[in-house]
Amino acid sequence: MDLFDFGYNEDNKLAPLAERMRAKKLDDFIGQEHLVGENCLLRRAIKADRLGSCIFYGPAGTGKTTLANIIANTTNCHFEQLNAVSSGVADSKRIIEEAKQRLNMYGQKTYLLLDECHRWNKAQSDSVLQGIEQGYIVFIGSTTENPFVNMTNAIVSRCRIFEFHKLTKKDIIFGLTRALKDKEKGLGLYDVEITDEAIDHIATVANGDMRTALNALELAVLTTNPNCDGKIIIDLTIAEQSIQHRALSINTDDYYDILSAFCKSLRGSDSNAALYWAERLIQAGCDPLIILRRLIVHSSEDVGLANSNALVVATSALTAYEKIGMPEAKIPMYHAIIYVCESAKSNSVIVAKKMVESAVENIKSESVPNYLRQNSYKVEQITGYKYPHDFGGYVEQQYLPDELKDMQFYTPLPYGDEQKIIDRQKKLGK
Repeated sequence: MDLFDFGYNEDNKLAPLAERMRAKKLDDFIGQEHLVGENCLLRRAIKADRLGSCIFYGPAGTGKTTLANIIANTTNCHFEQLNAVSSGVADSKRIIEEAKQRLNMYGQKTYLLLDECHRWNKAQSDSVLQGIEQGYIVFIGSTTENPFVNMTNAIVSRCRIFEFHKLTKKDIIFGLTRALKDKEKGLGLYDVEITDEAIDHIATVANGDMRTALNALELAVLTTNPNCDGKIIIDLTIAEQSIQHRALSINTDDYYDILSAFCKSLRGSDSNAALYWAERLIQAGCDPLIILRRLIVHSSEDVGLANSNALVVATSALTAYEKIGMPEAKIPMYHAIIYVCESAKSNSVIVAKKMVESAVENIKSESVPNYLRQNSYKVEQITGYKYPHDFGGYVEQQYLPDELKDMQFYTPLPYGDEQKIIDRQKKLGK
């Protein structure tokens, strides 16, 4: 593999625009200011060539592979790249052995970049542990899945996790504009005029994914015939076709007002209104995912423990949408909307959330009671820990730190299923 070979050739004019426009240095990197902004840890580590094993985790099209590419261009180390879908134990063992020889002979470190790293099983993951521990390789994983859930603890515990966020709409528009002006790698050699509505629509529908936005822009430019003046005009209609999503037929203010009305109708237990506003949004061109995400949030925020099944039904509706698509998915979505509306309401979860966030923010430090610390069973006996199952499943003892021992974050409300929690707490003498 060529030192800087990341699966594409930037000089290949047939490569997709998103590949050609990848940043080659940190100053050109778009977004993720919390990671690579001035004086941020990751930026300092890359510039100092001191980056340790890490995992880049976040949505597609947010710059994970691009940043790995930048590391390859700014470090003096040797780089190897694997894709977890097509590689296995033999590949990693070969790379580690070569890295060991390279380190011993030339004092040169080796970076191993693993795309889709969550796809490796335990045996594959374990094959790189020794290389990481002994310093033969610096591991960089890239994944769209939560590594704490989808990767082995052995790998995660040896890596620093850097979470990438969706790019902002402003970031996407900046990237599109740059691509339109770039005559070397972008579309600057075309005489393109794009309306504000068109570029705004692409940036909005891309939903934080720069790759999707750039590919849509390229499709729009390459499939649109120039007018009599030789100019390629990209208007809203062409943008809608290129990214396969109809623009909202309502203005921004109306959109947020209707979305607010939908959320307040859920909270107010008005099924008729919630269904109407949801359908109004869909027919205006709103992505159903936005409606489903708000539905899931309100199933906990407004229904909460009064009927915990509301969260299950709302989440199932989202899964149904992802699996079967519209228009069929509208049936389980409206099922969930009605269920959330007609459920008993309790905001005890959101109240508890706000209170505990404030407490942790203000306390800053606390002491864990001795009998709650990680000890052997014998030491727990000495320190006074009471094992609840020895007392029939519950025994009264202090679990909060001394600094907060009298705090109560969660207060159950006498609505729906939450009344059962009140009854249980009374029975236990809480």
